[in-house]
Amino acid sequence: MTEQHLPAPGTSERTRVRRIPEKAVTDRAALDAVLDAGLVAHLAVVDDDGQPYVVPVAYAREGDRVLFHGSTGSRLFRSLADGAPTCLTVMLLDGMVLARSAFESSMNYRSVMVLGRCEVLEGEEKEHALRVVSDHLLPGRWDDIRPPSRKELAATLMLALPLDEASVKISAGPPDDADEDVDRPVWGGVVPIVEAFGAPVPDEKGAAYPTPAYLAQWSR
Repeated sequence: MTEQHLPAPGTSERTRVRRIPEKAVTDRAALDAVLDAGLVAHLAVVDDDGQPYVVPVAYAREGDRVLFHGSTGSRLFRSLADGAPTCLTVMLLDGMVLARSAFESSMNYRSVMVLGRCEVLEGEEKEHALRVVSDHLLPGRWDDIRPPSRKELAATLMLALPLDEASVKISAGPPDDADEDVDRPVWGGVVPIVEAFGAPVPDEKGAAYPTPAYLAQWSR
């Protein structure tokens, strides 16, 4: 399924935003932008005993799917590989919103929720997906490092979650104070949250080599 044929975010009964629906975004480009900006997703799965778990995973978006991997020894990931339904979320926190009341104080954020079942990737597609995830998390690094061995590949489950059913919710802007609070003599506004990479710190052996030029291109 190509991107232009996917249902718009938030248009299925399960993904329609009901709480503060004015923050819902149905633009597919917004969905892609949030996923492309994130590095870690949270993945829900229920085990055979009905116990829910939420697992953080590194991921990457490729076209109409989200790619992530885990250990073949993980019963939760094996459950996903067997077709268990899941919910994946990504949230980017952009700022703290300081209103003039506790009730209206909030956060500015961009969030995505994806529902569905995973596909297991094998062979060349699996190796390609591993590189896609690496290129998303560590741009430029793949060509410098050793690729996965056969043993490492065998120990890795590579999963793809389609973006067929997803929602996007974005909160931005200043406080929305109640009328009776607007003139309260206290500061109000937004405190932005900025994420950034620091200067690279080599380990003992890394200090003998020049810092890779591609690290200078990393930005958040």
